[in-house]
Amino acid sequence: MILPVAALPFPQIDPVLIEIGPLAIRWYGLAYVVGILFAWWYGKRLIANQRLWTPGDPPMRPQDLDDFVVWAAAGVVLGGRIGYILFYDFARYLDNPLAILAVWQGGMSFHGGFLGTTLAMILFARSRGIATWRLFDVISAGVPVGLGLVRVTNFVNSELWGRTSDVPWAFVFPNGGPEPRHPSQLYEAALEGLILFFVLRVLTHRFGALRAPGRVAGAFVAGYGISRIIVEFFREPDAHIGYLAGGWLTMGMVLSVPMVLIGLWVFARARPQAPRAEKA
Repeated sequence: MILPVAALPFPQIDPVLIEIGPLAIRWYGLAYVVGILFAWWYGKRLIANQRLWTPGDPPMRPQDLDDFVVWAAAGVVLGGRIGYILFYDFARYLDNPLAILAVWQGGMSFHGGFLGTTLAMILFARSRGIATWRLFDVISAGVPVGLGLVRVTNFVNSELWGRTSDVPWAFVFPNGGPEPRHPSQLYEAALEGLILFFVLRVLTHRFGALRAPGRVAGAFVAGYGISRIIVEFFREPDAHIGYLAGGWLTMGMVLSVPMVLIGLWVFARARPQAPRAEKA
């Protein structure tokens, strides 16, 4: 057992922001809402900034992104929930199917949400005649902010905590036993939230990445996968899954490796498009 000289006290933050009768608004759910709205707002700003795009080749209309918000929300929630059930806790939900509906109790998978949102983008782009990679790029650029917010609320909820540690910034989580642990949720918030957003911002505004369809999306997918793999070395694996091999390999790593490989491939194959000639 790790016994440091001292550990940081866990902050007493109520996971429920507002409670009115049976209705409760939780920080966790609010983080998803704010994340989706930010991606929508930021995407519209990217679309409106003509200097970021190939001249004569607008990606889509701003109102298209307005309509996509509902599709995105459905993809995130349904994909995230189904992914968690299939990847992380299938046996429990098989025994108690009604628990599938209790989304407010937590249990969302980023990898499932990613697949659900990807499917929603493909279907929406085809229905509107939008280039799919363009939509991927616009949405990917703003997603890290939502990811960071959700990880902060994981910390507030005292869930998905890290492995035992004697680092000075370790916390004793209320439901994590007496040992201090890495605040791995905050590591994830920094890596896949703040840092990844900054990297994508530099790519779009300094290196013209939006002129090469797929480059921003590839950077996002690879960046998330790398961030998640790094954090998995500090994060305690789910108790009902544990380590898959060698006392270090986790399900999060297994699901993230393909993301890194696919993201790097998409990034490398993306090529800037030539400007379109204006019609006379």
